Amino acid sequence: QVQLVEFGGGLVQVGGSLRLSCAASGRTFSFSRYTMGWFRQVPGKEREFVAAITRIGDSIRYPDSMKGRFTISRDNAKNMVYLQMNSLKPEDTAVYYCAASTVVGPTGRISAYDYWGQGTQVTVSS
Repeated sequence: QVQLVEFGGGLVQVGGSLRLSCAASGRTFSFSRYTMGWFRQVPGKEREFVAAITRIGDSIRYPDSMKGRFTISRDNAKNMVYLQMNSLKPEDTAVYYCAASTVVGPTGRISAYDYWGQGTQVTVSS
């Protein structure tokens, strides 16, 4: 069984920063074999791609709207993936999820991800 647990969310003011973390575990789960992604979702809206990083971190992808403000990284020795979020805006308010995919490239396709965490709330106040 694979577990992904996100933490680090919370309330932050406009222009502030947050660092989300996601801890991966599982008896047969080999973290370094998975592309990892971050997604977010607002109630009533579709889940949105935020960032993805390949198995060894050699390729990263962001939607154009998040380039320059968000940074994804991973530590395979610790089975961790991170999302550094800077210059936060009210529209960044959402539940943020990490996910794991066996796809080789840094895909933003939701259906490509096999495992999901339970999410962590990020609220940006103006």
